[in-house]
Amino acid sequence: MKIVELVNSRLSVAITNEESDILMKFREHPSIPKQALDEREIVVANQLVNKDILIRKNTNGKITYFQAGKSEQG
Repeated sequence: MKIVELVNSRLSVAITNEESDILMKFREHPSIPKQALDEREIVVANQLVNKDILIRKNTNGKITYFQAGKSEQG
């Protein structure tokens, strides 16, 4: 388990190692399209959306994940 501090708040959220691995991908890329993830990574990314750590955005039918509090450009 790891702890992530939410941007713009003083709340900390516990995340699993699996969730941490997904978050590490966002250090290399500011946004990740859903089709670049496998089935399990999509499930984990959606868990992070539910925890307000990631943002899921649907643009013209294409789903993209962004890290919450970061720029949605990229």
